[in-house]
Amino acid sequence: MKNKRNILITNDDGIFAKGIRSLIEVAKEFGNVCVVAPDKPQSGMGHAITINNLLRLSTSDLFDKIPAYTCSGTPVDCIKIGIYEVLKNKPDLILSGINHGANTSTNVLYSGTMSAAVEGAMEKIPSVGFSLCSFDSNADFTLSKHVVWQVLEKILQNQFPNDICLNVNIPSSTLDNYKGIKICRAANALWEDRFDKRIDQHGNPYYWLTGDFSHDDDGEDTDLFAIKNDFASIVPIQYDMTAYHSIAKLHSIF
Repeated sequence: MKNKRNILITNDDGIFAKGIRSLIEVAKEFGNVCVVAPDKPQSGMGHAITINNLLRLSTSDLFDKIPAYTCSGTPVDCIKIGIYEVLKNKPDLILSGINHGANTSTNVLYSGTMSAAVEGAMEKIPSVGFSLCSFDSNADFTLSKHVVWQVLEKILQNQFPNDICLNVNIPSSTLDNYKGIKICRAANALWEDRFDKRIDQHGNPYYWLTGDFSHDDDGEDTDLFAIKNDFASIVPIQYDMTAYHSIAKLHSIF
């Protein structure tokens, strides 16, 4: 294993989240860690970047001797400014998370956690997003840290493809019940969106997005199946969204 790799860490729950501290605790055993994380929660921001507002960057002493910065922007902003202004060089590895809540299936498209990892892949940097399938603010990250260790050990010992990132989801389970890592495809699932219409104190209407996560994909090779059965799922994610299988058909139409 190469010594003293440079590792850039971010998340979308904000620098004060319990998950990012757990990720740092493991990552620092594998290299030199630098943290650039949002100064407030940025969940659901997807691949958004800040172009019509100022970006603020401030130092933080939250993690003892680990250099850390808060950024006023999105997780993708954190990766960009981390590479080009903080490190002023590309790190050897980018890690995002550990997210509070699953990023399985199509949730990847909305996830700030995974968009940060995708941005790393676009920079040709090995990148991994980690998510714990629990929204409990007091969630136990013991199993998560074990899975992070397993993943980092493997990817740093092997040649990592430079055009993908890994989406790692960890079950809300215990070490005793944990069955290991399962390489998966993303399940075919979606949100059935609803809007709750409410009235504010001034009598004006506003809307609150809600809904249910629904799927009829019962494949045993999916991330949802893995999580349900106490596996940690790994789905390789690519940023090239071209539907290559449709090109020939579109040639015939146009």
